[in-house]
Amino acid sequence: MTQTFVEIGRTMDKGSRRTRMAGAVGDLWDDTNWIVRIAALLGLVLLVLAIFAPVLAPYDPVAQSLLSRLGPPLGFEGAKAGHWLGTDELGRDVLSRSLYGLRLTLGVAFLGAVIGMLIGGTLGLAAGLLRGFVDDLVMGLVDIQIAVPFTLIALLAVAILGGDLQVLVVVLGIAYWEQYARITRGEVLRLREMPFIEAAQASGASGTRIALKHVLPNLMSPLVVIFTVNISNIVLLESTLSFLGLGLRPPTATLGSMVGMGRDYMPSAPWIVAIPAILILLITFVIQMLGDWLRDHTDVRLRDR
Repeated sequence: MTQTFVEIGRTMDKGSRRTRMAGAVGDLWDDTNWIVRIAALLGLVLLVLAIFAPVLAPYDPVAQSLLSRLGPPLGFEGAKAGHWLGTDELGRDVLSRSLYGLRLTLGVAFLGAVIGMLIGGTLGLAAGLLRGFVDDLVMGLVDIQIAVPFTLIALLAVAILGGDLQVLVVVLGIAYWEQYARITRGEVLRLREMPFIEAAQASGASGTRIALKHVLPNLMSPLVVIFTVNISNIVLLESTLSFLGLGLRPPTATLGSMVGMGRDYMPSAPWIVAIPAILILLITFVIQMLGDWLRDHTDVRLRDR
């Protein structure tokens, strides 16, 4: 009897999740969601530009030509032939560096968000299921993370360990893990009181099976929402570190480092800063809009209002 109850609960829950996701995909192209549709199209364009940057970039992003330095974009007086968006202070093509910077910034942000989700999700799941000392320890670490501004921790870590790609990804990965831990713990505490979880326990299912088969699938929706929002947060954090000179070492281009290195030339060559800054703005806009849309269409409590 209990086994039947478990299967019914799991089937109903899977059907509910599939229905919500199918409805969300359909609502994406609803006439009332034109802003979200624009964000989705922009996101697709940015993703294509990042993936095919080596093909689309007209020049090597680190190739210098002092004879072509500070050339304006095409259409302005003094523009250099072939450099559509102008050149920077070392004669490097701004379009090529922007494409490669977009590719690297999105890649670092995605990997950092994955690391944060794995760390925070695992700790939150353990805290919610095991309770006791594990719960107190995890929530204590969460309180410490919230109390100390992470930007200062990131500055210290990068200054000590260096600005290598691996170090930067790890630092960005632990930036927002506490958000995953708190949400996961709260959802686990709610789910463990559900009838199908109690039935699984009564049927003799192990803690590992309950966590993987019953609890974890129900956590995917809130975790995906946090994941999308945190990508934009990590993009801004990476841009801040690069702007301060603590990101990847030159001549590697990220959007933040391009803004940081070009700020001294803003009065005479504003395009050096404007192009990567616009890309950062577009990235955050797209991810925030899609994250809000995903939250509204996967959270049952919001859909029922």
